[in-house]
Amino acid sequence: MLELPLAFEIGTFVVLGIILLLDLLLVVKRPHEPSMKEAGLWVAFYVGLALVFAAVMFAVTGPEYGGQFVAGWVTEYSLSIDNLFVFIIIMARFSVPRKYQQEVLMVGIIIALILRGIFILLGAALISNFSWIFYIFGAFLLWTAYHQAKDSGEEEEDKENKLITKLRGVLPMSEHYDGGKIRTVVDGKKVFTPMLIVFITIGLTDLLFAVDSIPAIFGLTESAFIVFTANLFALMGLRQLYFLLGGLMTRLVFLKHALSIILAFIGVKLILHAMHENELPFINGGQHIEWAPVIPTFVSLAFIVATIVIAVIASLLSPAGKRAKLDAELAADAERARTGGPES
Repeated sequence: MLELPLAFEIGTFVVLGIILLLDLLLVVKRPHEPSMKEAGLWVAFYVGLALVFAAVMFAVTGPEYGGQFVAGWVTEYSLSIDNLFVFIIIMARFSVPRKYQQEVLMVGIIIALILRGIFILLGAALISNFSWIFYIFGAFLLWTAYHQAKDSGEEEEDKENKLITKLRGVLPMSEHYDGGKIRTVVDGKKVFTPMLIVFITIGLTDLLFAVDSIPAIFGLTESAFIVFTANLFALMGLRQLYFLLGGLMTRLVFLKHALSIILAFIGVKLILHAMHENELPFINGGQHIEWAPVIPTFVSLAFIVATIVIAVIASLLSPAGKRAKLDAELAADAERARTGGPES
C-alpha cells in the first residue's frame, strides 16, 4: 500500500484548498458568464496543474503510483465531463440566468467534493478490511455500464419533475430568480427562489455520480490519497469547461457509450483482481485464483485514453453528431429569440 510523507499529503491539500477557495471567492464577488478565452485559460491552468502534480507523483513515488494517478484522473475527468450533460439539462430546464450559472456549478462542485470524500473514506476502509468488496464493486460497475449504455435519460427526467413538483407543493417559492439568492421577499413574505431547487437537483446528481465514480477509480488504485486527489483535479476547472465546451457537449453523442465501456472494463479488472486475491471460502476453497490476470496500470491508462479519443472523433465526424450540432444551434437561436439576444 502506498505511503507518502505526511507533509507532502498535507501540503497538497492545503495548496489545492487555497486554489479552490480563491476560485470560489472570485465567483461570489464577480458573477458573470466567462468568455471563451477566459474559460479556456482556466481549463488550461487546471489541466496543467494536474499534469504538474502527475510529474511530482512520478518523481516522488515512481512510475507505478504516478501512472495510477494519471489513469484515475483521466477516468474521473471523463466521468465528470459526463456530469456536464446533466448540468446543461438542469440549467436549461430551470432557465438559470447565464450570469449565475458559475455560482450554481461551483456549489455543485463543492457538494461533489464532500460526497466523494465520504465515499472515498468508506471505500478505503472497506478495501483495507474486506478484500472481497472488489467482487461487489466490479459487479456494480458492470451493472452501471449496462444501464448507462441503454439509458435514454427520459425516465430520469420524469423522476426529477415529480421531485420538483413535491418541493414546490411543500415550500413557499417565488416564480422568478433574485440574483443568486436562495431566499427572497415577495409581497412582504420570505420565500425560497427556484435556485434552491437547482442546488438540490445538482446535489442529488452529484450523489449519483459519486456512487458510480468512486468504485471505478478504486479499480485503478487502492490509495485513498490518489483517489481523492484524482477526483479533486477532475472537478477543478469543471465549471470553466462547462462554458468552454458549450454546444460541443451535445455533439459528443458516443461519449456515454465510451464511458459505459470504460466502466465495464474497470468492472472486469476489479473482478479479476478479486479472484487473484480471493479469500472467500466458497470460491476455489478460499485460495487465490492464480490464473486470474492482474491488468497493469499502463494497460488500463492506454485503454481508457484510446476509448475516449475514439468516441470523441466518432462523435464529431458521425451524421448523428452533426445532427446534434444542428439541433443545438436551432435551440440556441430559439433561446436568443425568446430572450431578445443577438442572432447567431
